[in-house]
Amino acid sequence: MRVFIAVADEEGFAPAARRLSMSAPAVTRAISALEGRLGTRLLRRTTRVVRLTEAGRRYLTDCRRILGEIEEAEAAAAGEDAEPRGTLQVTASVNFGRMFIAPIVLEFLARHPHVSVRTLMVDHVVNLVDEGMDVGVRIAHLPDSELRGIPVGTVRRVVCASPAYLAAHGKPEKPSDLTHHETISFSSVNPNRHWSFTSANGGKPQTATPEPRLFVNSADVAIAAATAGHGLTRVLSYMIQPELRAGQLAIVLEDFEPPEIPIHVVYPDARRAASRVRAFVEFAAERLRALAYKGSFGTKAGKKLESS
Repeated sequence: MRVFIAVADEEGFAPAARRLSMSAPAVTRAISALEGRLGTRLLRRTTRVVRLTEAGRRYLTDCRRILGEIEEAEAAAAGEDAEPRGTLQVTASVNFGRMFIAPIVLEFLARHPHVSVRTLMVDHVVNLVDEGMDVGVRIAHLPDSELRGIPVGTVRRVVCASPAYLAAHGKPEKPSDLTHHETISFSSVNPNRHWSFTSANGGKPQTATPEPRLFVNSADVAIAAATAGHGLTRVLSYMIQPELRAGQLAIVLEDFEPPEIPIHVVYPDARRAASRVRAFVEFAAERLRALAYKGSFGTKAGKKLESS
């Protein structure tokens, strides 16, 4: 099972062999023996890469769960449950992961020498169970699911531009003014042409439909373009904190912003979570709440959150 997980993670026999300090033929024999015993193909081999079959994908999920339970049982039997051990899988969005989760992971590793971490930073929702992830950080309202979630803060959807652009073209006073401005559309925050807003007086929601000259799928590109004076863009508030502090960007239309979006640390099956998962969840939640309290995510500082 450990060999199979390594091959699936590395998408190849040779890299899996290097990870396991085994020979490539030994890895190949182990997988062949496993498939022979199960009577089904777990992997599709090509000249360049190894991919999971549907049966392999299901088996991989079970393997991760079973080996995790074995590690916990061995640690408990040896009286080591107090010290987290093993490999932890953590996922978050690219920018939030780079800015906040990576420093937390590094601090956690320094405190727990028997733990290793594998991160998956991607800008789409990851199915924790299917992808073998132990912990995820979600910036979204959580649907009903088997995942447990701890609220750690909130972010805003903000419209911003450089002071130079605003000086040259004027500051929009209401959402409808956006049609008269150059705009940069960031697909993760604005997946379609419509930018939704609330009313400054608590009335009905408002929608603006600007005509962007630049469409991007990267927050860094949208922020760089806005900083360079190419127009207004809409991003999540945490993404532009360095530029706001440096005076490179300014937020507009604050009175019309939609409701804040919650941030949660999520993890599956809390009752059977490994000690390393429980330890990291508690550690990450504490650190993220402290950042939220200081206003690091672009929301009002001093906000307290309650566990769920």
